[in-house]
This record gives sequence, C-alpha cells and structure tokens, in this order.
Amino acid sequence: MRYTIKQMAEKFGVTEHTLRFYTDSGLLPCERDAGNRRVFTDESVNWMRGIMCLKGCGASIEDIREYCRLCLLPESRENLQARYAIILRQREEAEKRLVEAQATVEYMNAKVAHYEAVLAGDAPDDTNPRTWTNENRPRHS
Repeated sequence: MRYTIKQMAEKFGVTEHTLRFYTDSGLLPCERDAGNRRVFTDESVNWMRGIMCLKGCGASIEDIREYCRLCLLPESRENLQARYAIILRQREEAEKRLVEAQATVEYMNAKVAHYEAVLAGDAPDDTNPRTWTNENRPRHS
C-alpha cells in the first residue's frame, strides 16, 4: 500500500512537518513520486510505529536516531545487544510514566468524587480559592 504525507500524518496523529523532519533526518524511509512528493509504504508504516512507540516512552530524538541507525546495520550480536539496551531503557521510562499516569488518575478520581459530593450538597465547595474563608480553607499537613 502507498500513502501520501497527508494520509500518514492522519494515520499517526502527527503533522506533515513532523513527517518531513523524520524523512529528512533519515529516520523514516519514503519514496518519491514523479512529482518528487513523498510517498510512504507499508515499510514506512512499520518504521513510524517504532518511532511513535519510542517517542511515547519519552525517547529523545537522539535515542530514536541511534535505534534506527542500529536497525539498518548488519545483524550481529553486538548490534542486537545495543538495540536491546535501548529498548530496556525505554521500557523503564514507559513504566515510570505509567506510575505517574496512575497517580494522576487517582488524584483526578478523588477530585471527581469531591465535586460529585459538592454538587449533591454533601460537602462544601472548598476548591475555589476565591470562596475560601478561615473555616473552609483547605488544611495541608
């Protein structure tokens, strides 16, 4: 299958500028049509999935570039170990982000429960600093 830059941008939720950056940086392979426009293939889609995964883990563009460079080298045990080390490091970052996201969800769940109690008339609205008095000011331990 072949994709235009617009189709790829929509498929991955990125800008066309981002795709141009990735192709110009050598991270994302593409072909050119007769009008010299970028054309992406299923191989490009596979590379982009990898880039997006690494990016989602918080990988720097340098880390992504190094991983892509290693993927293009001939297979060797050393090469495989280097790619493996990058993936392990990025998995660790993803796990940290997951813990942070879980803490955020828990905080937001508590906020939702509080607002529901306020809306039901079961608790005072102490979330708006403009309405705080000495009696309802939140106490921090």
